[in-house]
This record gives sequence, structure tokens and C-alpha cells, in this order.
Amino acid sequence: MAKKPKSDPNYKVIAENRRARHDYAIEEDLECGIVLLGSEVKSLRAGGANIAESYAAVEDGELWLVNGRIAPYAQAKTWGHEERRKRKLLVSKRELARLWNATQRKGMTLVPLVLYFNHKGLAKMKIGIAKGKKHHDKRADAAKQDWNRQKARLLRDKG
Repeated sequence: MAKKPKSDPNYKVIAENRRARHDYAIEEDLECGIVLLGSEVKSLRAGGANIAESYAAVEDGELWLVNGRIAPYAQAKTWGHEERRKRKLLVSKRELARLWNATQRKGMTLVPLVLYFNHKGLAKMKIGIAKGKKHHDKRADAAKQDWNRQKARLLRDKG
């Protein structure tokens, strides 16, 4: 049997917010571009990013990533970047209006899910339109996950 070639050599996940699916009920997700400096792109290629404590917000008719951390790039001494600066996210006007509507009227939150390089090598971010989970929702999800795990184990052992 021949080895399966890699599907996409440019696609690379840089940072993932795994806690988001635990803390929030994600209703919809959206891919958007991100405005970066050269030293930030170099740092991302080296894998230095964290989006766990960050969030997205619509301010003054623009979408911003707030509190996202991109580590400083060591070789860019003079022309470096701030680690936790606000970064502009790129979406269409229609999507921006929909996001503003969801956050202001429906009380939803914009949570960054994944930061990655797409197949063209461009930095993209997937944000989720989410609603916060209560404690009992988290417990119900954990019970459902345990049941699915037990069910899979029973079917595997039986067959």
C-alpha cells in the first residue's frame, strides 16, 4: 500500500482555543483574515502564539482581536512588535453587521477558536459566535461525553 501524500503542505494550525468549546456553546463559526506586521508573521511561523485568553469585539465599525498574544520575534530587534496589541480582523461589511447584531442585541460573545495558515499560506482566524454555558450545561455535556465513551467501549468489546 502506497503512502498517502500530505493533503496540504501550507496548512498549519498555529494556536487553538480548546477551552472555548468547554466554556461556550458555539452556534456558528466564521473565518476571517488578520492584519499582522512582518515580525508577527515570522513569530507565528515559529509557533509563538496564544489565543486562550483573547476575544473579538466590534468597535467603531471594525472587528478587533483583543488580548491575543504573539511572542516577540528574536531576530527583529529594532522593528519588533507589541505582544498583546489589538489586531484588526478582516470581514465583509455584511458579516460585520451580523456580528454586531449578535453581540449587541442577542448578547452573544465572539470567541477566537483557531489561528492558522490556510492552503495559500495566509494567516486566518476562525471565530465562533457563542453563548456562555452555565455550570449545569457543562455537567450535562460531560455526562453525555461519558455515555458516548462507555457506549463505544461496549460496542467495541461486544463485536
